[in-house]
Amino acid sequence: MSEILGEAKTIRGLLKGVKYSIDYYQREYKWREKQIKELVDDLSNKFLEEYQLGHARNMVANYPHYFLGSIIISKKNGNQFVVDGQQRLTSLTLLLILLRSLQNGRDDKVNVDELIFSERFGEKSFNLDIDERKNAMNALYSGNPFDITDRPESVQNLVRRYQDLEDYFPEELRGDALPYFIDWLLENVHLVEISAYSDDDAYTIFETMNDRGLSLSPTDMLKGYLLANIDEYRRVPASVLWRDRIKDLNDTGKDVEPDCFKTWLRSQYANKIRERKKGAKPEDFDRIGTEFHRWVRDNEERIGLNHSEDFYRLIDENFNFYSRQYLQLVQAAQSPVQGLDHIFYNAQHGFTLQNMLLLAPLTPQDEETVIRKKLFLVARYIDIFITRRIWNYRSIAYSTLQYTMFLIMRDIRGLDIQSLSEYLYSSLQKEDETFSTNERLQVHRQNRYALHRILARMTDYVEIKSGLHSHYLDYVAEGRNRYEVEHIWADHAERHTDEFSHPQDFSEFRNRIGGLLLLPKSFNGSYGDLPYEEKLPHYNTQNLLARSLHPLCYERNPGFLRFRDESGLPFHPHQEFKKSDLEERSHLYRLLAEQVWNPEDLITGVNP
Repeated sequence: MSEILGEAKTIRGLLKGVKYSIDYYQREYKWREKQIKELVDDLSNKFLEEYQLGHARNMVANYPHYFLGSIIISKKNGNQFVVDGQQRLTSLTLLLILLRSLQNGRDDKVNVDELIFSERFGEKSFNLDIDERKNAMNALYSGNPFDITDRPESVQNLVRRYQDLEDYFPEELRGDALPYFIDWLLENVHLVEISAYSDDDAYTIFETMNDRGLSLSPTDMLKGYLLANIDEYRRVPASVLWRDRIKDLNDTGKDVEPDCFKTWLRSQYANKIRERKKGAKPEDFDRIGTEFHRWVRDNEERIGLNHSEDFYRLIDENFNFYSRQYLQLVQAAQSPVQGLDHIFYNAQHGFTLQNMLLLAPLTPQDEETVIRKKLFLVARYIDIFITRRIWNYRSIAYSTLQYTMFLIMRDIRGLDIQSLSEYLYSSLQKEDETFSTNERLQVHRQNRYALHRILARMTDYVEIKSGLHSHYLDYVAEGRNRYEVEHIWADHAERHTDEFSHPQDFSEFRNRIGGLLLLPKSFNGSYGDLPYEEKLPHYNTQNLLARSLHPLCYERNPGFLRFRDESGLPFHPHQEFKKSDLEERSHLYRLLAEQVWNPEDLITGVNP
């Protein structure tokens, strides 16, 4: 093996003026929302352990340091190829782009441009230089929208992870603390760069580091601690139960195992969360998220781990019960389960906080019917809560709702069905924003995905209530025949000058909820540009919500007519579609949404 060099570097030392490439066979950027959240949590929590308002900037030099792992570089032909570590380097670059954006207009900004790109002969190129990502990276860097439709997986992940960073980056770091955090990130966060001078040597190092001397995971360390405190005659059955359940968790998917422990422990034991102020220390909720094995050891008395029997019960009863329920939730989030379908709907919106709320009211003594009822109530509450927020342009991001959901989780812990139903209903009644507080919901780039799901639910509801089968999965499926949010009015302001004197006024009205339908992509390609009167006959061949625009929908259609009469919803045909028609349709959609997401379901316990 040729010379191998290992050097600890700061983020600044690693990225300033250095170009990294990735071989064509290793180009996929695979990080998911979970990894981005963990990166943000780890970095922000470590920084906030020391930061206090009033500190001088130069005090950051004495803040704690943080080790972010190692990367392996193959240096050949004057270039540096990343063999291992491109996920972290890509994510760090996205974080730096976000930090650059957050500093816009500030006098105390920290220059991070040189860590993102370098300039030579008047041409800029990114320091992590990968051709297929350039357009997306340029858009993110410039703050411009970028359509990821039909783009490679890495590009889609790149844009989505940047959006996750925007959602998860803490509010308390966006104000006075921002330049302090950036200083700390660039100077006190380290990686070890291991450099080899041939691909063979680089991959030998990679295989050695990943195949030998595997370190214990937090789950392994928790297992060892618990089993060591159980009497020998019970240790074997506890170990077998643990082993079999861990296998089930790992077989279900990557990261399901650690997520299960974090969700279980938070749902049943977390009583405090880090205060939303600078300098606050991590509490139960935060520590369980980053070091649950240590948290259990530090809180054994609070958990009730005083004797061997207690340790055994934690595995045989608590872990056994909550891990089994967690597996059920994972399954319900991946595909609809009868009676638990709202778990799937919430997962479709990317609402990752729901599992801890779902587990919170459950107890190992609950019968199966009680468990299912509690899960329905909590999932239904979340469904109504987040849909109302989306309708009112409110964020449902993890960082925005973490504190609120923690309080709800803590309050509903162990409640019986009646108390749970009353608490959740009362919580929704206290909310200031409902569907009626926004009569002018519009589609735009940021909410198009969410509105797609909302329209799918509304369309599906109308069809089910009219006696038809559910087609929700078809409406949200990806692929060549996918459905898309389509405008009833084509983008031709000149056709509507009798009602709109300015194209901007037309565009604002055109984007309102009442002017939208969910239709196959092929439909828009064929008919989308036509005037309404020419599209109307074709609407009658589509889903029932689209068909309800056509007069023939109201003939020989007993199921739909019965639903219209029983629901009281003002459905009627539209031979033309003027401004007043769009306003009527928007009002109809709002009333329909109030039925689809009706808080009374929490009292009646009826799954609509």
